[in-house]
Amino acid sequence: MPSAYIIASVTVTDPVQYEEYRQWSSIAMQAHGAEVCVRGGAVEVLEGDWNPGRTVVLKFSSVDAARSFYHSPEYTKARAAREGAAVMRMVLVEGV
Repeated sequence: MPSAYIIASVTVTDPVQYEEYRQWSSIAMQAHGAEVCVRGGAVEVLEGDWNPGRTVVLKFSSVDAARSFYHSPEYTKARAAREGAAVMRMVLVEGV
């Protein structure tokens, strides 16, 4: 079964409130076995017109595991905490 990645580009609009989201999302990641590959490091655009903001890449053992994380009670709580604190763009990508 191939691995899966959740890739997110985040524009934080309220850093104080966003910290609550980070706390809850960390709990969700731990509970669902996410491997944190990237979490807010420096970004260098190599091609195209792209401003990804804060970038996050999470690795999961499967697409089903990634979906379980996203729809979990833990991450649902994190998403609620994030409302009004950030603009989130997120995709689920099947790996190899």
